[in-house]
Amino acid sequence: MQTTLPHHDIVLLGIGHTNAHVLRKWKMSPIDNARLTCISNASLATYSGMLPGVLAGQYEPQSMEIDLVRLCAAAGARLIIDDVQEIDADAQRLLFSERAAVRFDVLSIGIGSVPQCTGVEFADDMLLPIKPMQSFLARLNQRLDAITRRNSSGPVHIVVVGGGVGGVEIAMCLPSRLHKMFGDRGFALTLITGAEVIAKGTLPKTERLVRHELERRQVTVLTEKRVKRVDGEGVILDDDRRISADLVLWATSATAPPLLRKLGLPADEQGFLLTESTLKTCSDLPIFAVGDAGTIAKQRTAKAGVYAVRQGPILWENLQRILDQRPLRNYTPQKDFLKLLNCGNGAGIAEYKKFSFHGKWCWRLKDRIDSRFMKMYQDYLRIEMPSMETDPQQPMRCAGCGGKVGGSVLSRVLNRLEIPSNQHVLLGLDQPDDAAVIQPPGGRPITVTADFFAAPLDDPYLVGRISALNSASDVFAVGGKALAALALATIPVGKPRQQEQLLYELLAGSLDEFRKMDATLIGGHTIEGPQTTIGFTVLADQGLKEIRTKGKLVAGDLLVLTKPLGSGVLLAAHMEAQCQADWMEKLVETMLLSNADAASLIDEFDIAALTDVTGFGLAGHCLEMLRASGVAAKISLASIPLLPGVRELCGNGKESTLAPANRVAEEEMKVLGSSYTSAGYRALFDPQTSGGLLLGVSQDKVSDVLRRLEGQSDVPATVIGQVVEKKTPQRFITVVESDDFL
Repeated sequence: MQTTLPHHDIVLLGIGHTNAHVLRKWKMSPIDNARLTCISNASLATYSGMLPGVLAGQYEPQSMEIDLVRLCAAAGARLIIDDVQEIDADAQRLLFSERAAVRFDVLSIGIGSVPQCTGVEFADDMLLPIKPMQSFLARLNQRLDAITRRNSSGPVHIVVVGGGVGGVEIAMCLPSRLHKMFGDRGFALTLITGAEVIAKGTLPKTERLVRHELERRQVTVLTEKRVKRVDGEGVILDDDRRISADLVLWATSATAPPLLRKLGLPADEQGFLLTESTLKTCSDLPIFAVGDAGTIAKQRTAKAGVYAVRQGPILWENLQRILDQRPLRNYTPQKDFLKLLNCGNGAGIAEYKKFSFHGKWCWRLKDRIDSRFMKMYQDYLRIEMPSMETDPQQPMRCAGCGGKVGGSVLSRVLNRLEIPSNQHVLLGLDQPDDAAVIQPPGGRPITVTADFFAAPLDDPYLVGRISALNSASDVFAVGGKALAALALATIPVGKPRQQEQLLYELLAGSLDEFRKMDATLIGGHTIEGPQTTIGFTVLADQGLKEIRTKGKLVAGDLLVLTKPLGSGVLLAAHMEAQCQADWMEKLVETMLLSNADAASLIDEFDIAALTDVTGFGLAGHCLEMLRASGVAAKISLASIPLLPGVRELCGNGKESTLAPANRVAEEEMKVLGSSYTSAGYRALFDPQTSGGLLLGVSQDKVSDVLRRLEGQSDVPATVIGQVVEKKTPQRFITVVESDDFL
């Protein structure tokens, strides 16, 4: 099926209520000839309306989370997790501190607001801002745990600064959590606001209901008091009164994020972007500002989520209209709306028009509205578009190294070829290894390898980085030092501007990694094709030292794996919007972990045999080492490290499309016990993209090797097996469940 690059780039900066509506609509019906890119500083978006309920223990934390990795995958949208530093308005580009710039034809800015801190001194890390919301709960738990460790007796003193609706909801719901954590130890909670009233903007009766609920929880309320300093013992007010505190939660009124002030766009006195009633900024640029990030000129509405929700349909239509050069629709803010506050005890407070209510029915109504809202954004099922060119009975083919041709096919082809020998080839197909080594007449040995794959992710810059590391890994495995690379890229058909941007991001990402190796890009070749592919021919200096190959294992060596397994099944799951955000985070982190550090230990610890684990899986690559060395191995499933999510996915029968072909290795394996169905066993055949190294290390040096590799990632290098004498002609690998033999 031929892929064509879209004509237009729509970019959503920040995934708040309004931009999230566009993403959901895109999932149901994408805009023709356009690509949607979502940029967020986190892979999870959080619905603030449910945070108080989570604090009170009424919801699990995941109830308020939108998994942007899965939602974007389901919608066919591109997701970039990074912080935008500024906007190049003339070129219509978003600029980052490190990664390549991203171009837009139309941009919607919805990065929300931040708490007001102007004029306040912060001399201690006691302060805990509510925002960013997606990390608040984790930060709160860390601080509360630290308080418990620091002082295990006496009541805990917590101050909430900010008496708006958000602040009072936290003050009403937090006691439930504190009771569970501190029990008989007790706690004291103080709410401070600079306003004359609490829950500002609500009716007097609503405020009285809120005050009554706070009194029931013995929350001390201080109005018309401003915090001028936070230090290691608490807060100092503007009248120099000190309020002791172990933790200060900052939930003050909203102000503009620093980025908005750097854009050079028209803004109000608080720094929020001024917009027309169409939500388009008051500039000639195709930029919209929505939710808290925008302020409609000559109108003043509170920074509240209910307005952002109503803006969603208007933004969705105006994005299409601006691309079609049609008149834009106006957004008219509602004059009044239903306010619902969670009391944290099964009751709630409601306000509508001139009426205020209190009772359990108010909480049930809020729960129903919030749950229904979240359900719309937690639907991660892909909506497949029918096509005459695809067979619905065939699964999507995996990309990355999971898209390789099966090893048995490659082996049979090489056996059929008559490849002439050459005196200048020191390591070639007569002794296949991770890379080839040649020595020109009178010259030094040169290592050469080539590797490329179909893009496994929708972020070209990230794909370029992964491809560079994956290609160079073969060089590291034979002990070479990368010098230069030739790019091999396939770019889908499209307008030159779109092709240029795609190729630029791919190569910019790869160059960032090659620079770290002290290597550079010296050329390459590009063609148009059905899908994006990228890879490199890497040239390296082998030097005059001994070439490290796969075939020098000896009985007694321990097998050390430097990275966890599972990238193949995780990338396969991502294609079906089943790879969770936290799984994706660890997957990307692992794929971006260079094998250079592990390879640097080769000479120091005299590691004679090694290989990198990529498309043919751990079993396939281990077999290559064992065959070449004439030995066998025992592998412990209990010792094999797996990436987060792999056990769950394998348990549900998920696997890469290359995994069945990799199971040809089973013909040379013996499995003890009932291991066939375990996740660890399935992972033996999982194709790895930018996988780790498999090292054969002598027993007397393995402790030092592991110690040196200990800090490279959260999942350290691991001993997974031992080399033994080969006694059975047909069996190279014996798989056992435990690690008792190690």
